[in-house]
Amino acid sequence: MSSRRSRSTQSGVSRISDDQIADLVSQLQRLIPELRNRHSNKVSASKVLHETCNYIRSLHKEVDDLSDRLSELLESTDNMNTAQAEIIRSLLM
Repeated sequence: MSSRRSRSTQSGVSRISDDQIADLVSQLQRLIPELRNRHSNKVSASKVLHETCNYIRSLHKEVDDLSDRLSELLESTDNMNTAQAEIIRSLLM
């Protein structure tokens, strides 16, 4: 047993089993588009974690881009007539 594992067991923290880790990695693999469509289910855990990090980064970038576009849209509504601006704002909320 590694010293890290034995320390976590000694400190009272419950240890996650290898089967639980494998199950969680498998669940991640099904969530990540890059890995979901692979013909082979045999993907290393490190590859799954790496692709998960990349996917989360891309989602953050997409959220930032959409937020910027929304800000621009809301700014442009200031130049529209009030009725149109209110319709757009109500649709966004």
